[in-house]
Amino acid sequence: MHVAETLSTHPDVKGNVNQDLVSCVEECYECANACIICADACVAEDMVQQLRQCIRLNLDCADMCIATAAIASRRTGSNEELLRSTLQSCALACNICGEECEKHASKHEHCRLCADACRRCEEACNRAAQSIGARH
Repeated sequence: MHVAETLSTHPDVKGNVNQDLVSCVEECYECANACIICADACVAEDMVQQLRQCIRLNLDCADMCIATAAIASRRTGSNEELLRSTLQSCALACNICGEECEKHASKHEHCRLCADACRRCEEACNRAAQSIGARH
């Protein structure tokens, strides 16, 4: 992805990119993809009934990640309070989804990969939330 390059061209950013926020946007999109794929793979599993909560949390997490990445990408008139709150909510969604996927990781590789993506995104969201207001 070219998030840093693209954001640096924004008139309100003027080349001064918040790298923590850039990493978060990238991780959010990666995590959303992992969650969507994992949910679909769970639906295809023979034991789909036992994966219902995993599917639900995958979809919730994917939606949170997509919304967070979109809000974090908007720099005009940035609403830092909303952005920080959204980043924190996304980190929470990633934590919950990651914990659920870890329960199934030994049986399903897609759950292991999704849990890893959730952990990376959770960390990125937490770093970005701490960086808001510190620099842009």
